[in-house]
Amino acid sequence: MAHETLDAIDRKILTALQANANIAVADLAREVGLSPTPCWKRVQKLEKSGVITGRVALVDPQKIGLGLTVFVSIETDDHSQAWLARFAQAVSSMPEVMDVYRMAGDVDYLLRVVVEDTAAYDGFYRRLIAAAPLKKVTSRFAMERIKASSAFRIPEPPSAR
Repeated sequence: MAHETLDAIDRKILTALQANANIAVADLAREVGLSPTPCWKRVQKLEKSGVITGRVALVDPQKIGLGLTVFVSIETDDHSQAWLARFAQAVSSMPEVMDVYRMAGDVDYLLRVVVEDTAAYDGFYRRLIAAAPLKKVTSRFAMERIKASSAFRIPEPPSAR
């Protein structure tokens, strides 16, 4: 399902589900102006098409002992497919890595890593540098999380702007 094929009701459904994935279908239907059956069919269609990729409980990392967030910039001299496959497999298997981005600019990859403390980060760092040859690794430690969101703004289609 392409971005352009989302209508106003689909956008309302996505906005509501991002705020509360546990909302009852009847409440969701009422919120978006549909009866429950057509609303549920739209949700199923959004899931089947991959627009909705999953439903999760959001956890406060501080409250489960994960008090340190580190943004890790990585530079490499090797841009081969083999290196990328090895690197991607390694970081994907590390539970501390929350996000991995391939970047444009002076940094090749950016990771968001969440761990208990600096000792835990040191253990992670040692496993990271052993996983694949890296040119440069720069760690930036977050002092405070000012905003965190998992909800995307659902854009209007280009024709509606």
